[in-house]
Amino acid sequence: MSDNPPSLYERLGGEDMISNLIPAFYVKVLADAELAPFFRHTAIEKLHDMQREFFAMATGGPFSYSGRPLAHAHHGRGISKHHFALFTTYLVDTLLDMGVTQTEADEVIDRVNTFVNEVTGTSY
Repeated sequence: MSDNPPSLYERLGGEDMISNLIPAFYVKVLADAELAPFFRHTAIEKLHDMQREFFAMATGGPFSYSGRPLAHAHHGRGISKHHFALFTTYLVDTLLDMGVTQTEADEVIDRVNTFVNEVTGTSY
């Protein structure tokens, strides 16, 4: 028996779960009239790849995020904390739809929320 508890990534179901999460999540995001315009000129396959890396890294998985720094990737796009909150609401909904517990979904959001200022360009 290991003394190390499983990471959030492992508890969520690892790569299989993250790979299934991202497309299901973006169906919801892209259906939202407020969020869809942010992705109008985005290569969806590349976005899915970067998000798989990001969510794996953010949940303690064995991957590094290889995309541009978040502040650079989102700079000047007009993403507000309201938009970020919509985004995370869809993330929670998708996680719960996939059978993740509310506690684990909250852990994911806690980790994602650490990046809110980088994504929105705010410092408060």
